[in-house]
Amino acid sequence: MSGRAARGGWLEMVGAMAMSGTIGYFVIESGQSIWNVVFFRCLFGALSLSAYCGWRGLLVPWRFTRTTFLLSLLGGAAIVLNWVLLFSAYRLTSISIATAVYNMQPFFLILLGIVLFGERPTRDAWGFIALAFVGLLLVVRIDASGFSLTGGYLAGLGLALGAAALYAVASVVAKRLKEIPPHLIALVQAVLGTLMLGPFTDFAALPARATQWGYLVTLGVAHTGIMYILLYSALQKLPTARVAVLSFVYPAVAILVDYLAYGRELSPAQWSGIILILLGSAGVNLKWRFGLGRPLRPVAVQD
Repeated sequence: MSGRAARGGWLEMVGAMAMSGTIGYFVIESGQSIWNVVFFRCLFGALSLSAYCGWRGLLVPWRFTRTTFLLSLLGGAAIVLNWVLLFSAYRLTSISIATAVYNMQPFFLILLGIVLFGERPTRDAWGFIALAFVGLLLVVRIDASGFSLTGGYLAGLGLALGAAALYAVASVVAKRLKEIPPHLIALVQAVLGTLMLGPFTDFAALPARATQWGYLVTLGVAHTGIMYILLYSALQKLPTARVAVLSFVYPAVAILVDYLAYGRELSPAQWSGIILILLGSAGVNLKWRFGLGRPLRPVAVQD
């Protein structure tokens, strides 16, 4: 691959991750219920992705078999519910904390690999999992009276962990859909989300201000349509290690946005916890070594 293509992929990946880091701000500023936010993200995302897929000639002919379509629906349900849980966590904890905990995704992937595919993590991987778990304990604020339960904080952490688990499920499903264009998978997910959440959407409490509609449209068109296009284009151009490193632009931007927009300051313990979670995630993604064991040895799985 040419250096020019690699630089283009680098810029696309950074752009996609930076956009991801601003999602929490748009969710909160929309002033809508979580159900409304996710519904309109799916609706406007489906419209933008259908236009792109139509332009690229991906809509005809039909590219799904019965099995791949059902898998796409399964992955789509996981992604949509992942958004519901993560956006709820933003309001119960903060954008910074929810995003940091959400980066526990690689560890849920390891767990699914053990359960579904018989993968055997090494002691190195378990070491990074332990490191991230210590970080999670530090993120859970501790004071003289013990764990802080005020404002549903622990509930928010649980929702962020649930969102990470659902994202891991969607990732496992996506690996079985390699023959389907990823933009088309994203379109199926967005359409499914629109249908799933329609019954839960409060159409009597729609935004009253144009700025609120602007936030919702941006979540759908920019944070779903454009972001997916940039992300999948970057994934085709960059090696896995580079993708893993650039993915940490996402939590960095989210923490910065949380501070600039809402003055959210974290305690030294929480900063330490976030750093440990991100280090643990990086160690798993990049296969760093503690010197404790050999790399992961997955059992071959038929596609």
